[in-house]
Amino acid sequence: MKPRLTSRTVMLALLLGVVAAALVFAAAATASPVSQKKARLQAVKSRLDQVYNQSEIAIEKYNQATSQLATVQEQIRQNQHLLDAAQHNLHLATQQLKARAQDIYKSRDVGILDVMLSSASFEDLVTQLDMMARLGNSDVDTVRSISAYRQNIKNRRVKLEVDRKAAARLVAERAAQKSEILALQARLERLTKGLKAQIKQMQAQAALRAKLALIGFSGVVPRVDPNSPGHPEIVAIAQRYLGVPYVWGGASPGGFDCSGLVMYCYAQIGVGLSHGATDQQRASIPVPFGDLRPGDLVFFGNASFSHHVAIFVGGTTIIEAPHTGAVVCYGSYAGRDAWIGGRL
Repeated sequence: MKPRLTSRTVMLALLLGVVAAALVFAAAATASPVSQKKARLQAVKSRLDQVYNQSEIAIEKYNQATSQLATVQEQIRQNQHLLDAAQHNLHLATQQLKARAQDIYKSRDVGILDVMLSSASFEDLVTQLDMMARLGNSDVDTVRSISAYRQNIKNRRVKLEVDRKAAARLVAERAAQKSEILALQARLERLTKGLKAQIKQMQAQAALRAKLALIGFSGVVPRVDPNSPGHPEIVAIAQRYLGVPYVWGGASPGGFDCSGLVMYCYAQIGVGLSHGATDQQRASIPVPFGDLRPGDLVFFGNASFSHHVAIFVGGTTIIEAPHTGAVVCYGSYAGRDAWIGGRL
């Protein structure tokens, strides 16, 4: 015979089912973001490994280009030397031809002189066969040498310019490729570092939540006597974290936001708090500023919403995680929108 299920039994079973489902959902919600971050980190690492290989190739190509540039520059120096020699030879040949022309003039060979004077350039002179016929072989060689020297000079000047442009273009291209791949490498390295920090922070927060669960945190902080000394030991605990960077949503020594710092410090003395300034204010006993004791909390905002919380040290001095870009530090609530104190 099957046992009879009462309505009370059914309700208890349903309640246990809901609680179990909530715990599974909470665990999945905790694990899922970390798993996603780890998967993202692995993908970035794989891409970074590829980029490291590409960086090595780009750097090697750049080094080859600079080496090639050094070779080209040496060739340019050699070409300049040859150019200087060609110009010297041109000068000597020209002087020699001028001297020969003077000899012809002195010998009163008017016909030859007329031909020379009618030539617009040395090139024209070379093409006049009748002039070449009347000159000796040495004169013909001189004219031809002058033409060759001039062409040689022109060719070397062109090559020098081509070599300069080619070398400069190659080095610029390789430098641009190297800069681009190194910039990508730097971005991926920053992304990897950021993902690792986020995973570490998320794991620390999960560990803190587990710790709070072990001490029986129910989300409700028990009320204490407003005339009690409070928790002055919180000041010494908070001082350990001076200099820790502000991290939005942070609640670990890797980074704190304002309520994360308070939550983490109080958890170390067995007081569980939720992560939020407004919730922490509602969980505390209101204390006027004149009655604040070290370790009490100072809330900023108004009665319906506290946007910031800090730990009271004495006078108007507080320890706080102020804002993005700052670190946990000493501050003052004077002249700010602090509206109430709180004691736990």
